[in-house]
Parts: sequence; C-alpha cells; structure tokens
Amino acid sequence: MRILVVQHDSQLAAVIAACLNGIGFDVEVAADLSDADLKLRGTECHGLVADRAQPDGDVLRLVADHRRAGWTRPVLMLTALDSHAERAALIEQGADDYLVKPFSTAELAARMRSLCRAPVVPAQESRPRFGTLEWSRHDDVFTRAGVPLPLAVPEAAVLRALVLAGGALVTRERLAEYCAAEGDQSETRPVDVLIGRLRRRLGPPDPIQTVRRIGYRLVDPA
Repeated sequence: MRILVVQHDSQLAAVIAACLNGIGFDVEVAADLSDADLKLRGTECHGLVADRAQPDGDVLRLVADHRRAGWTRPVLMLTALDSHAERAALIEQGADDYLVKPFSTAELAARMRSLCRAPVVPAQESRPRFGTLEWSRHDDVFTRAGVPLPLAVPEAAVLRALVLAGGALVTRERLAEYCAAEGDQSETRPVDVLIGRLRRRLGPPDPIQTVRRIGYRLVDPA
C-alpha cells in the first residue's frame, strides 16, 4: 500500500517515511501542495499523512478538491494546534484522524495501520453499515440485523462515529467531540459510560472493541 506524506520539513518527512516504511507501507513524499496534487493524480495512493499548514496553502483544501472528485482514502492530519475547535474542524473538513505534534512514531504507526484496515466508504453512501449495523442517513435511524435501535442522542452520536469509521480506531477524544457536536449540553457522562450504555442497547454479541487508553472500534463478532 502506498502512503503519500505531505510535509515541507524534510527532517520530519524522513522520520515519518522511515516509520511507515518500517511497518510495510510504500511512501512517497511531497514537499508542498502542488507536488502532492500531482502525485495524487498520477499514482494510486491508499492514504495521506500531512501537516495542515504548507508553504503554498492549507492541505485541507487539497483534500476537499480530491474528495469532490471521488477520492475516499483515509487522511491523517498532523497539527500543532491542540484545541477542540481545531480538532473538530479537521474532521469536519475531510480528515479521518489527527495527531497533535509532537507525537510518537509508535502512535503514528498504530493510527495508519488502523485507518488503512478500514473499508473505504463512498462519500455519498446513504446507508453506511458495518456488519449487521446500519445507519439510514435519511431518517437518522440505526438498525442491527434489521431491528431498529432506540438510542439517546449521545449514544447515537457515538455509534454514528464508529459506523462511519468502518472498523478504524476512534479515540475517546474524538467520540467526546462528536457528542458535543450534537448540542446536548445536558449530557455530561464520560465516553466510557456512553459506550457501556450503547453495548447494552446493542445486545450480544458485542461489536465494540476497547483499545485500552486510546479509544474504541467496531469489530465483526462473527
């Protein structure tokens, strides 16, 4: 699998490339948006790792252009701005995950392995699913094996994030942001409590896997 790294800092680009090469990815490096655009158009890339701020602009603009053209591969953004607003903006504007700098190469490797295991979901898919779980965007209803699930607002937000991730790891911080974005200010329970409630709603077999100290992902119990 080929990963495109968009990074104008040559030393950091070399560190990222060595990390991803070490876990079996082929890596191409682009030093700016123009170079990245040419590489995305000219070769098949299975994922993108990029600093948001590049000398010639914002990487998210490039991502949005290629998303509109049908490119659906996972995007991991690197950011120095550790704020809720910044992280929410990254996800809303096309990133699948993010790392706050400075970061460990072990976490970078784990997140890219997780993202690239996830099935690609078409951008306009009206009924995203994972195994027997399905979410109808039209009426915002979740079902499991065809049976509607009675979910509270924050539970639905958590499940929506997990289904859309398609088996990729979703951090606890990301899940908390999805819950906050629902606007239910009365819901102050921590994410692990919501996950426990959601597991009870879903019933056995449990499709939610805990990744200790990091977050959660969906798995196929079958």
